Amino acid sequence: MKRIAVCLLIPFVAAVSPVLADEAGPIDIGRRRELFVDGYLIEKLSGARLMLHRPRDEGKVLKFDKPWEGRFCGYATVIKDGDKYRMYYRGKPAAGKDGKNESVCYAESADGVRWTRPQFSLVPYGEHKRTNIVLAGDGAIAHNFSPYLDTRPGAPKSRRYKAVGGTAHTGLMAFVSPDGVHWKKLQDKPVIPKSYGALDSQNTVFWSHSERKYLCYLRTWTGGGFRGVRTISRTTSDDFLRWSKPVAMKFRHAGRAAPVEHLYTNQTHAYFRAPHIYVSTAARFMPGRRVLTASQAKALGVHPRYFGDTSDAVLMTSRGGDVYDRTHLSSFIRPGIGAGNWVSRSNYPALNVVQTGAGEMSVYTNQDYAQRSAHMRRYSLRIDGFSSLHAEYRGGSLLTKPIRFTGKRLSINFATSAAGSVQVEIRHAAGTPISGFKLDDCTPQIGNEIDRLVTWKSGPDVSALAGKPIRLRFTLKDADVYSFVFTD
Repeated sequence: MKRIAVCLLIPFVAAVSPVLADEAGPIDIGRRRELFVDGYLIEKLSGARLMLHRPRDEGKVLKFDKPWEGRFCGYATVIKDGDKYRMYYRGKPAAGKDGKNESVCYAESADGVRWTRPQFSLVPYGEHKRTNIVLAGDGAIAHNFSPYLDTRPGAPKSRRYKAVGGTAHTGLMAFVSPDGVHWKKLQDKPVIPKSYGALDSQNTVFWSHSERKYLCYLRTWTGGGFRGVRTISRTTSDDFLRWSKPVAMKFRHAGRAAPVEHLYTNQTHAYFRAPHIYVSTAARFMPGRRVLTASQAKALGVHPRYFGDTSDAVLMTSRGGDVYDRTHLSSFIRPGIGAGNWVSRSNYPALNVVQTGAGEMSVYTNQDYAQRSAHMRRYSLRIDGFSSLHAEYRGGSLLTKPIRFTGKRLSINFATSAAGSVQVEIRHAAGTPISGFKLDDCTPQIGNEIDRLVTWKSGPDVSALAGKPIRLRFTLKDADVYSFVFTD
């Protein structure tokens, strides 16, 4: 497992998303894995912080060099389905907004690292009878086609995969597929009408197990139409056909409204290890923030319409409802070394973060947009490693709000230095330590593991406290805790 290359320490004030919190009593976490990405469970921090972890650049994984792909490929999605990884992206070899040269391209991988293009006879391209195009013929649909693997209980096998695609001219059309390759329209009219928003970006859909609804996160603008700032709204559905009126998302940082910024894509999805937490690796767009001169752009071969802006990726999370937590305002993925990364529409993350190793997950970005060198790139992170509870050598602690859990043992995803440690004390909801689970009873956890059982003098068994309101107090020195979960 490769370690994270760069981390960023952010001062943090606990801020609670109001959506799922039960103000009248303890928060019931059951057996859910909880990540340190927001202030939802935090009562008090002392000498500790939440720290953002930047992914490690693992290099190019796919060059957009086929005649039907080209320099304007984008709006990618990566789906892990069992042992197979599937990548979908827009093929667009020439500039223009007519959509006539756009298609949905497909690649696959056995490990998420090495990618190939299967050849189909579904959609030929000129003299090329076999291509990796799986859908074409309607540019508005192919422009921002966004698929997902339906995890709703009882979803029919013939509709294991669902997708939406379209713009403000068409509304969002729905597609279904049994295998992720052969797609058909669910119906002839849009499931999300064009009046719901601008829709001129990748609009993401998925089934929420915590809310028991289909969710769609849409591109809208703060001023309506195409005026103001690019932002995100949300709509829900019970059946994928009828969708509620969209609600504009709010953005919070440290308990207050976050700065207003252009968010080009939202890439919101349920995190695979904690699906009640939605992770958004959004593309932050800085219109008019030009880095390259016209002569530099010409030397690089950048299309003249696409070097006047810059963009990077930011991390947001949500636990449902109309709130995003922007715990960290700084960039999650910075533009890479080289002038080609500092152009418009580059550095946009693909939809979904997927596991690519026992202790590793990956996020993918498109780079060198509007250039002949356009490609997809992979970045790696530790499992659960978006953000961590962090303390320096001098030490620090975190006290949770009252919680209830089910299970018998407490497991943590953590890392320490050789001199560092992590300990967990369990307290009554009123705040007093529980006999047998006091700090002095806890064995110092030293090491670097994805799942380590916390032990006390009596062992790891905490089943006697299951269902009761308790608090956890994490005490750490020169260490990070990424997540915790109660298990059997």
